[in-house]
Amino acid sequence: MGFNSWRLAGFGLAGAAAALLAGCEDSYLDNGPGRSEHPISSATLAEMNKIDTTPASPTLIRTYKKEAELEIWKMKSDGHYALLKTYPMCRWSGQLGPKKREGDMQVPEGFYAIAPGQMNPNSHYYLSFNVGYPNAYDRAYGRTGGSVMVHGVCSSAGCFSMTDEQINDIYAVARDGFRGGQREIQLQSYPYRMTAENMAKYRLDPNIDFWKELKNGSDHFEVTKTEPPVVVCGRHYVFGAVANGPASATSPCPALKRDDDVETAVAEKASEDNAKVAEFVASGVKPIRTIYADGGQNPVFAGWTKDDVSDPEALATPTREIVLEDRARSVAGAVKVAAADSAKPRAQTAPVKTIAAAASAESPAPHPVTVASAAPANVGGIWGASASSVKKWLHLGGDQPVEPAATAYAPQQPSPADAPLPPRRDASVDQVEKPQHTAQRAAPTPPAKPSSGAGGEKKPAKADNVADAPDAVSSTPAQPQ
Repeated sequence: MGFNSWRLAGFGLAGAAAALLAGCEDSYLDNGPGRSEHPISSATLAEMNKIDTTPASPTLIRTYKKEAELEIWKMKSDGHYALLKTYPMCRWSGQLGPKKREGDMQVPEGFYAIAPGQMNPNSHYYLSFNVGYPNAYDRAYGRTGGSVMVHGVCSSAGCFSMTDEQINDIYAVARDGFRGGQREIQLQSYPYRMTAENMAKYRLDPNIDFWKELKNGSDHFEVTKTEPPVVVCGRHYVFGAVANGPASATSPCPALKRDDDVETAVAEKASEDNAKVAEFVASGVKPIRTIYADGGQNPVFAGWTKDDVSDPEALATPTREIVLEDRARSVAGAVKVAAADSAKPRAQTAPVKTIAAAASAESPAPHPVTVASAAPANVGGIWGASASSVKKWLHLGGDQPVEPAATAYAPQQPSPADAPLPPRRDASVDQVEKPQHTAQRAAPTPPAKPSSGAGGEKKPAKADNVADAPDAVSSTPAQPQ
């Protein structure tokens, strides 16, 4: 091989390595005209009609990693959200817990905003949209990375991966919501469904304080069925509040205005859930930590071969539940504390409309716990990836995606000095912290009640191949073809 050939080969390997480090780096390739204009499926339009909503109404997305499900919610004519569809997730990667650095292949957790400019109609992964990681909260902790997508192709290196048929419908629902005037879609990403049983099981996980904070956001949505306002200040999420003045993600929270009635209802729900957690603990529910070889997928996709599923060896490795030793406090003590919380007078739990919120008051400080040491089985290769994952990410045996001309997410921030990082694609990054006031944007406008069909519009033709794969589940999802 001549010198020039070796240089070309070296450039190719360098590009492949960059694609690996970028996680679900998307490529703006023209994979065929009209793909992004596929109409919403007739089945989804029928569901919209049932719940009193229209294609142009605002959309909200909720995801759950452990259950591997993605929910689409639509605003009804009364201004409240209703569940439209639950899609089984074809693939997600990493472990339960937030994404912290570029290259960790973690699916992020938190509250994110999707704007029209984050939609990619010419994605290498069929269709995709950027979820907006890292947000102000992530940047406050020095978290790095980007190009985290909801996309097709059933292959994940840090993304929410669906089938091509599913992303056809999900993309169309989001697209039509934007065309109806919605400015941002809120995506709520959770490690698992925020039930009392799950909170009892994961009560000693190192991420539990962060997850309790996310549960407060979930409770606000469950109580009101409206999009909860989000302020990031003092390195915490604050839900259901509007800041009286500028708010900085890294500075103490300013005075915050809340709705007394909503906060009382949220406090009541939290109190009831705490009592249920105490009951689960008293009944013998053990504290656990769940370990994956590399993420998971919804059970309906077991044996799925239609799309190129990433890292099949990891999926074949059983998920491990490590029982943790509860030395931090006794079961009886936990029951007593939770029972005391549930017995508190409601008047004491209801906050006033305007408060000066210090960072320490928004979330309890993490307490040290003893965690059973465990490592995933059958892990090797680059950052624990299997051989098939490396081939997939390096695009060996297939076309190599082209680097995008531009990205829609926030600038990457360098990680803390004590966290080792893989090589960066762009080390020249502005470190100026950008305050975010998501709570003060205008609320989405409720849609007009449809007069016939789906908003009185002519019924579109059904999207291509939607029936060829499972696109949604209600109680018992259909098996993939």
